[in-house]
Amino acid sequence: MLGFLLSGKECKELEYLLRRELEEMLLDLNDRRLDSVVRRAIEDRYAVIFRLYARIAPPQELARYARKRMTH
Repeated sequence: MLGFLLSGKECKELEYLLRRELEEMLLDLNDRRLDSVVRRAIEDRYAVIFRLYARIAPPQELARYARKRMTH
């Protein structure tokens, strides 16, 4: 377990960076030109970034970035 303290301003900046990254990945995941290997790598990274964002974001903001479960 690793922890660190953030000031209010640092927390807002981290939230902003994570939100931008999630938005970029959502755009990429909607691009049908990507092959399955790249798509899987983005999905894995999205899961990690989403969990980080979930620790600091309010629930109503978190719902904007929640993805539906994909079943193959």
